Order: sequence, then structure tokens, then C-alpha cells
Amino acid sequence: MKYCALGKTGLRVSQVALGTGNFGTRWGYGAERDAAGQIFNAYADAGGNFIDTADTYQFGESEEILGQLMQGRREEFILATKFTDGAAPDAGRLVTGNSRKAMIASVEASLRRLRTDRIDIYWAHRPDGITPAEELVRGFEDLARAGKILYAGLSNFSAWQLARTATLAELTRAVPIAAAQFEHSLVRREPEADLFPASFDLGLGIVTWSPLGGGMLTGKYRQGEKGRAEGFGGRVFQSENSAQRSQILDTVLAIAAEHQASPGQVAIAWAGTHGAVPIIGPRSLSQLDDNLGALDLQLTHEQIRTLDEVSALTASAPGRAPLLW
Repeated sequence: MKYCALGKTGLRVSQVALGTGNFGTRWGYGAERDAAGQIFNAYADAGGNFIDTADTYQFGESEEILGQLMQGRREEFILATKFTDGAAPDAGRLVTGNSRKAMIASVEASLRRLRTDRIDIYWAHRPDGITPAEELVRGFEDLARAGKILYAGLSNFSAWQLARTATLAELTRAVPIAAAQFEHSLVRREPEADLFPASFDLGLGIVTWSPLGGGMLTGKYRQGEKGRAEGFGGRVFQSENSAQRSQILDTVLAIAAEHQASPGQVAIAWAGTHGAVPIIGPRSLSQLDDNLGALDLQLTHEQIRTLDEVSALTASAPGRAPLLW
């Protein structure tokens, strides 16, 4: 496992993060606790040190499992969790969203579930459409001064929201916004038009989720598997619904055959060529082993160029913005 600095921080994170949305079964889909422990331990044994979770993952069960697994080894990991949506399916309006009230309630609950005294990176999971950036910045600063969080981050925020919030934090000398997290894959390249350049210019660490396009880029849905197409109610799933997406997957499969690798390994290896830390989210030990195989896969410059070309954004594609370079 290789390591890199996260943005302008002194954190040295592993080249892939372990996403734990599959740790638990309260969503009706995921890994039992023993299986989650096997995944966690194997990731750690491979040198992984960057754990990403959220209070809403499996309605709090993901954090609970991690709290058990990290006992006696907390300092071996960079622990990141998120707030906004709450840890219960019926969480009330005063403990969800990004208000200071919701933030404080959420961080205290996450600390109890995680069995730790502080969170290394605390993400706002998404914009709530209400809370102003000034309140978000001040809330993060309060938590940092109280020693409950070390770094602040924004997940699934737009480029202009990133820029405004990070700039407010800088001007008010509050705890800096250290990192940005957003979806990015061969079938979700829109962030390259704005989020990547904004993050680079702001000095933010970049963490990307769903490098497999919700599993589409593994080719398994062509074989009749369901996976996230049904497991998460169809959320976080990219379907093979266009000629371009079919061509992308055909190209991934062809390159995988050239390397005697899996298509998922090709997709993860490509995602790692953009200056970001991709998050992998395995549900089984075999999936983790396959994902980690991407770390040994060296795509050639020609293969990267081919993947870039077949997945390129076009100004005429519905809902897509053209690349800026």
C-alpha cells in the first residue's frame, strides 16, 4: 500500500480508503458483523489506514461495528465519519441537516457508537439547502476547539459551495476545510469540470466514492446480478443505459483481459490516476481482495488515454458539462 498527503494537511493516508456503508444489515443489505470484521482486518493487514463511514450507514450499525473493531488499535487509523441525515430512519428535523444543533447532537452520538474521544475527519454529508456556510464553518470550529474533531470536510457539495465555505474558514481563521468528497468514475466524470480544479486550487484533499459506478463497471449486471441495483433501492447505482456506457464497459473488459485482471480493478486503477483517494466499499472478503488487486495494476499511458477518450464528457450529453481543458 502506498501513502499520500491529504491535501495541505500532514495526514498520510493510504491510496485507497475503506468505505463501510456495507458494514451491518439494518438496511436489509450488507455484511454481518463477522464478515465486516474480516474485511476490516484484511484491509488493515494490507496497509490500509483510512476508514470512511457515516452516522446514517446502516442506521448507525456501521459506526457501532467500527467502534468494536478499533478497540486497542485506534491510533492505527484515520477515522472519518459524516453527519446530516441522522442515524435513524425516522430521525427528527432538529437532529438532521447541517445546523450547529444537529452537528453537536450528531457528533456526540457518533463518538459513543465509535467508542472514541475524537473523529479525525468530520464530513458534512451533503448540503441541506438551509444552513448557511457561516454556520457550518463556525460549528466545525467549535467542535475542533472542543477536541471532538481534528479536520473538517465537505461531501457532495458543489464547487461553488466548496469555494465559499473553504474561503470563509480561511478568512475567519476557523478550522480549515481540509478535504472534499464526491462521486467519480468512468461513468461519472462530471466532477472533472469543476470539483477537481476547485479542490486542487483550494488545496483540499480529494476523496472519491463509487469508482465502480455502483458496480456497473465490474460487468456483473450483464451477468444478471442485482447488487446495488436492488440492494440500496437503486440508489448509488449507474445503469448501462447508453451506447457510450456500453462502450466504456466494453473497453474496461478488454483492458482487463490484457492484464488478466478483473474489470473492477481496471476501474479502480483508473480512478486512482486523478490525484484522488478512491473509496472502495466491499461487502465480502472476496470483493475486498479483488478491489485491492487494483493497487498492483499498472495501466499503460495508452490504456489510460483510451479510457479517457471513450468516457469523455461532451457538451451535447444530457446533464453533462464540458471539460474545461
